[in-house]
Amino acid sequence: MTLAPTRGSKRRAIATPAVARRPLGFFLALPPIILILLFVGFPIVLAFAFSIGLTGGLNHVIASIGLNVHEAENWWGTPAAYIEVLSNSRILRDLSVTVGVTALSTVIVIFLALGIGLFLKLRDGRMARLLSGLAIIPLFIPVVIASWAIVTFYSGDGFVRSVFAQFGVEAPVWAFTMVAVVIGSVWTSLPFAVLMITSGLQAIPNAMIEAARDAGAGFLRIVVSILIPMAFVPILIAVTFTAIGVVGSFTVPYFTGPNAPNMLGVSMSNYFSAFNQPQQSVVMAFIVFVIASGIAAAYVWANFRSAKDQGKV
Repeated sequence: MTLAPTRGSKRRAIATPAVARRPLGFFLALPPIILILLFVGFPIVLAFAFSIGLTGGLNHVIASIGLNVHEAENWWGTPAAYIEVLSNSRILRDLSVTVGVTALSTVIVIFLALGIGLFLKLRDGRMARLLSGLAIIPLFIPVVIASWAIVTFYSGDGFVRSVFAQFGVEAPVWAFTMVAVVIGSVWTSLPFAVLMITSGLQAIPNAMIEAARDAGAGFLRIVVSILIPMAFVPILIAVTFTAIGVVGSFTVPYFTGPNAPNMLGVSMSNYFSAFNQPQQSVVMAFIVFVIASGIAAAYVWANFRSAKDQGKV
């Protein structure tokens, strides 16, 4: 006589393969985790220890070579390097410039990307597709080449001043100014923002827009009440990636910006190589890291909200 399987035995039989696969999944994910901890996590811990004056061990060589190194007298370190950096008027000016350029560039990038995405969503046609395609072109141009093109385009003998000179007008020189840095930052950040925001807007059903139009809603009402709220998560992701990319940029401000003030990416490079003050450059790197972490918190929250809306959390 054969006994019929009970409900509990069926449940255990179904759950057993999933439980058995858990160690396999863990070991498959272990190599990249080890690589991240070894080549990213460990250097970060080592650099932070050096920034608070722990100059022994692996930090001994760079501490003996560098100038103006603050050594800790206690096991927990010393904030002397942070105090020196945060009381330096030049570095504070570079910090304010970094924050200002990041905020302005992010606003311009999101405004342009949102405009292109809305144009493509609401006025789909050849011109809209051409505009969205042109916005992606900077993605395939190296940043070094783009930066050099910006310098030659807006220099004292560049294209802009040459054209204006034909009409007897003296155009401004934007090469090696923060204006050129903003232009370069927008150029390099726009393609990803366009792709992200456009994909988010295209995922919104057209039936909702048609229903709003039938109810008498105008263009501005549709954008503010339907499109932007429903594409909020992709827009926020575009904001965070743009801001993080600009705040830690080096190539664009190095090629197109002035000697001083400039962004912290260039300043920390100068302190490390030209001034031979590695501890101060590491402190500036952690300041940028803190700013980027604050921006990344919005990205984590956006992903959590998206997962919650989909019922995954």
